[in-house]
Amino acid sequence: MAQILQQILFVLLVAAAVWVFARKVGRIRSNINLGREEELKDNPGARWRNTLLMALGQKRMFDKPMVALLHFIVYAGFIIINVEILEIVLDGIFGTHRLFAPYLGGFYSFVINFFEVLAFSVLAACVVFLIRRNAVRVKRLNMPELKGWPRSDANYILMFEIVLMSLFLIMNAADKALQMQEYGHYAHVQTNFWISGIITPLFQNLGTGTLVAIERGAWWLHIAGIFVFLNYLPYSKHLHIILAFPNTYFARLKPQAQMTNMPEIQREVLFAMDPGGAANAPADEGGHKRFGAKDVPDLTWKNLLDAYTCTECGRCTEQCPANQTGKLLSPRKIMMDTRDRMEEIGNAKLSADGTAADDGKSLLHDYITTEELWACTSCQACVQACPVLIDPLHIINQLKRYLALEESNQPAEWNGMYSNVENNFAPWKFSPDDRANWAVELNEKA
Repeated sequence: MAQILQQILFVLLVAAAVWVFARKVGRIRSNINLGREEELKDNPGARWRNTLLMALGQKRMFDKPMVALLHFIVYAGFIIINVEILEIVLDGIFGTHRLFAPYLGGFYSFVINFFEVLAFSVLAACVVFLIRRNAVRVKRLNMPELKGWPRSDANYILMFEIVLMSLFLIMNAADKALQMQEYGHYAHVQTNFWISGIITPLFQNLGTGTLVAIERGAWWLHIAGIFVFLNYLPYSKHLHIILAFPNTYFARLKPQAQMTNMPEIQREVLFAMDPGGAANAPADEGGHKRFGAKDVPDLTWKNLLDAYTCTECGRCTEQCPANQTGKLLSPRKIMMDTRDRMEEIGNAKLSADGTAADDGKSLLHDYITTEELWACTSCQACVQACPVLIDPLHIINQLKRYLALEESNQPAEWNGMYSNVENNFAPWKFSPDDRANWAVELNEKA
């Protein structure tokens, strides 16, 4: 009877964890869909290559080999170790113990030991990362935008992984002690554990009842911890564990420094320069009339996916020349602000047509200031640095367009340049007919 109750409890735990996770995923999907349409389905071969190299292979991480290796151990190790969840889930549902052992034979010991080595490596790497964040205090991991929850979130997740890996090793150590005492069904699976076997002697003198309690307690806490971790992810920057894959797949494939023109403005320029060729200008983007972006719904769905994918690693801000010279601009903060504003809108009560009531706030001004935006030189350093192909500059440029085109809010020194471009089709205050006079003067002097 107790076994049946345990199985029922386990099935309810799994169902609850999956339901809560699916509900939050639906909310995130709805928030991303607040953005405008953007077509990103061309060249699937190149997109899959990006996914394999950047998301799975973490290619851009390896410009800092030691940190990249530690991160790869945590990322790959944690994912691979959790393959064992399949056996734990099936054991919980069917009331078995190490279900795969009889079918895999000697290979089962190799697999479990491989998982143990990875678990210990993940544990060690997480300890190193905690030290880097809190003792060494690496600069990019201790910038102003990380104060409060972002810094705590990073520490919580590292400590959580340490606890999960420790529970896995303790569970195996108690299991081995029970095997050595040939107690019940534990005696039917004889496995030598490479890592947990080192601490098994600490459990050998304990009674069977105590050992079973430790083994079962670690088993329940481990699987419950996995489900808690699963449902913590959507509220954490570590959501990138999942979203890195779609984000790299849907990354823009155009040359990195090529900016996206606004069809409305492009038509005006073509009409002014060549009225006959204006008909060849790009078509309008449907019903979107605002020049640039003021708030989250003015951005594209890919911008919003970028915001949710941000790992808050700070590589973009570390490479930003404006930030290095003391300017307020931080590309990481741009992404964090976009995500926070998106969550704020998504949590607001939506009307029947799917739009949120006006709360009197916007991404521009209330979250991101003009001083931050005008510090950006569009150098692309932040885009090049991101390990999961996030493009902060795309958001920055759209916000700057709104400032210039909708609010006429730009540095005063630029107004003369704008007037010259409008009247003379160049930044200089010369008539197009006189623009080449400097060459004539050179020829006369020659």
